[in-house]
Amino acid sequence: MKALVKTELGFGNLEIQEKQEPMVGEDQVKIEVKYAGVCGSDIHTYEGHYKVNVPVTLGHEFSGVVVDVGNGVTEFNIGDRVTSETTFYVCGTCKYCQNGDYNLCNHRKGLGTQQDGGFAKYLIARKESVHLLPPHVDDRSAAMTEPLACTHHAVAKTEINEGDLVVVIGPGPIGLFTAQVAKSRGARVIIAGLSNDQIRLNKAEELGIDYAVNIQEQNLKDLVHKLTDGYGADVVFECSGAVPAANQALDLLKKKGQYGQVGIFPSPEVSFDLEKIIQKEIRVIGSRSQKSADWEPSLELMNCGRVNAQSLVTHEYPITHWEDAYKAIKSGEAIKVLLTPVE
Repeated sequence: MKALVKTELGFGNLEIQEKQEPMVGEDQVKIEVKYAGVCGSDIHTYEGHYKVNVPVTLGHEFSGVVVDVGNGVTEFNIGDRVTSETTFYVCGTCKYCQNGDYNLCNHRKGLGTQQDGGFAKYLIARKESVHLLPPHVDDRSAAMTEPLACTHHAVAKTEINEGDLVVVIGPGPIGLFTAQVAKSRGARVIIAGLSNDQIRLNKAEELGIDYAVNIQEQNLKDLVHKLTDGYGADVVFECSGAVPAANQALDLLKKKGQYGQVGIFPSPEVSFDLEKIIQKEIRVIGSRSQKSADWEPSLELMNCGRVNAQSLVTHEYPITHWEDAYKAIKSGEAIKVLLTPVE
């Protein structure tokens, strides 16, 4: 089968290779991939900012159909429509595993990073990570369960009350999902971006987000103060991975507000205004990936229509056209790009 493989670290080094079709093992599920989403971390990996265990087939957002199961698997049958968590291996014994925080296990191995992922015709997942798709979740939407679960994980770590003002900075797929999840919890939501994000800001309005703000044309802080009688936002989620946005977020928050870092910075060393955190008693929340508890709620948000994932898809390419996908994302014309396998 053909697979899109990161062959070496550094910029580029991504190529189509002919790989052996994987065989299912004990307690494992073999999945035929239908769609695989391109994540921001895939872009970082391509550009050499994010390290993976090379060589490895990328792709950790996907949907598919069960085509084989190993010994010990009774939960799934051939033909089941499924998606899977990125977790492929955890130690199972550390404090984090014991609490279900598999995303924090020091020995964790993930699909598309340490284990071959979804940019191929077939992949192998551990049975504990596989989830059946609800009836109203189509294959394209299901391929985006993982990024939705990441945003559910971030939102769940904050306290959002009915009527709270939540600001989401960065209207990419992660920001658009975060905004929808916050909206589902009763918040008033502002999503903010730049002029080259206009397609994404228009999509936010289409999705019913309360305010979509181009900060190069409108003063975001003035709007926040107007909506909060000058107090500031209750919660701000930084979803762009841009240092200026992180510091802007602290400025928008009320005293005792909550700051959630969701976006990944190209470089981990960033300039951050700790004085504002101290003086305003801001609660800072880090959110790494997702865990099992985020998946069923995320699938249900799509199943009941409170999150519209399919509408984010603007481009689809076969994995052999990866460079076209990359260009569409970097140009800003794409919101969400899905890849499909080739024989």
